[in-house]
Amino acid sequence: MSTPFSIEEVSFGDLPGWREDDPARLFPPMAAVLSHLRKGKPYKTGELGITAAELVTLLEAAASVEIQTPEQARAFFETNCVPFRISPAEGKRGFVTAFYEPELEVSAEADDLWRYPIYRRPPELVDVDDTNRPADFDPYYAFGKRDDTGISYFPDRRAIDEGYLAGRGLEIAWAKSKVDLFFVHVQGAARLVFPDGTVKRVTYAAKAGHPFSPIGRLLLDRGELDPKTISMQTIRKWLADHPDQVDSVLWHNRSYIFFREADVTGLDMGPVAAAKVPLVAGRALAVDRLIHTFGLPFFIHAPTLTHLDGGKPFARLMLALDTGSAIVGPARGDIFTGSGFEAGELAGTVRNEADFYILLPRAVAGRYRS
Repeated sequence: MSTPFSIEEVSFGDLPGWREDDPARLFPPMAAVLSHLRKGKPYKTGELGITAAELVTLLEAAASVEIQTPEQARAFFETNCVPFRISPAEGKRGFVTAFYEPELEVSAEADDLWRYPIYRRPPELVDVDDTNRPADFDPYYAFGKRDDTGISYFPDRRAIDEGYLAGRGLEIAWAKSKVDLFFVHVQGAARLVFPDGTVKRVTYAAKAGHPFSPIGRLLLDRGELDPKTISMQTIRKWLADHPDQVDSVLWHNRSYIFFREADVTGLDMGPVAAAKVPLVAGRALAVDRLIHTFGLPFFIHAPTLTHLDGGKPFARLMLALDTGSAIVGPARGDIFTGSGFEAGELAGTVRNEADFYILLPRAVAGRYRS
């Protein structure tokens, strides 16, 4: 394994807050995952080794029951799953942040106000893997630029901001705030609101390939922000207070995201993300897909995270439905808080230690017992 971790069987009674949780909202996304898998589109198997085929048995069982109460929902998981605590090496705890679907004001045409483009994936951007990776290519990179000479690194955020893709008809829409657009890149999806009230959705299509470099970390290292209070809100305020430094700070994150237009139906649901099903606010979790397989349930207990549950410690069963460049490690998660401004306010201050429990289907749990 490239990322050492331990996995230890526990009981449902060992899950703090389990008896107070209502996991009934997991059943619709579990049905959506089952529908996706039945189309012959399996998820990649993570290092933990749970295959999509092994997950189907649990999903089919969920589809066969009618859940009306929290007790019935918990009983289903207690009957069909075995909880395991999954921990990073060296006794470290897990860690959670949060993400949301922003609403971004845009225009279909560029002018002096609407100046910042949302780009589709360029045709020369190609996936890079072991079959086509150049010998001198950094193994981190999963995307590159193909031309007549072969595959090379794609231009980074600064080069694209300075016009590398301009005039090629790749624009989906134009934003008026460079900072707002940057945070859409960080979230990987958005609702686009046009001047006439039309709403479109965009979601992640690809990235330029460069590593994600958090601008919050840059500002911390420079002593500009306090590590005790850093959040999306404090980062935004710093950028608003230092307009002359916005470009240099944003360009520190060389990663650049390309988008595709997505189905706008069901605005009461979240965007369709990496698992190809709609996210459910408060119940969808982004995980490290190199370790975990999409569709598995995780119980997350974060005792210091209280503002998502009216002052109570966060303790919820969630479904692994997304991933992200910054979500690295066996006990690292990103909680989806919903769509719009209020969801962003909730997400922006989540940076908490957490305990991770993965619920494995009983049919496969035996191979993980020590």
